[in-house]
Amino acid sequence: MHHRDQGDISVAASVITVSTTRTEKTDVSGETIKNLLREAGIPVVHYAICPDRVIAIRSEIHRALSEANCIIITGGTGLTHDDCTIEAVAPLLDKKMDGFGELFRLKSYEEVGTAAILSRALGGTIDGRAVFCIPGSVKGAALAVSEIIIPEIRHILRHAGR
Repeated sequence: MHHRDQGDISVAASVITVSTTRTEKTDVSGETIKNLLREAGIPVVHYAICPDRVIAIRSEIHRALSEANCIIITGGTGLTHDDCTIEAVAPLLDKKMDGFGELFRLKSYEEVGTAAILSRALGGTIDGRAVFCIPGSVKGAALAVSEIIIPEIRHILRHAGR
């Protein structure tokens, strides 16, 4: 495992909340993610709330990619008719990290049981940058960021940038 520690990878994060109802004051999941990243020494260089629309999500991702190498999109990963984050992001990915969604659902299962199957959490890369789509719930977002993304982001970026 020592190969993970070779060299220092700089991480700059973007947090995008997908919602038509949340505002900066009511975006508890987005605020939680930003706080967890900052506590881990990862600067948040971009933050936005965008509506549940494919074009809006893709547009915000392109803005984020110009500033950040770790993009975390929270919300819109469920099964309701307006959940379209996965449909917006998946076609943009150069590489998909199947293990991210699998591990997230495993860890979710430990907390919420079989309801974990409702999450379509997704991870991948675009132009050497890491992109994660995670649930909009505070617990789900905190779980993904603190237990998977933060511990692995430098390792992911090291490989994605090769």
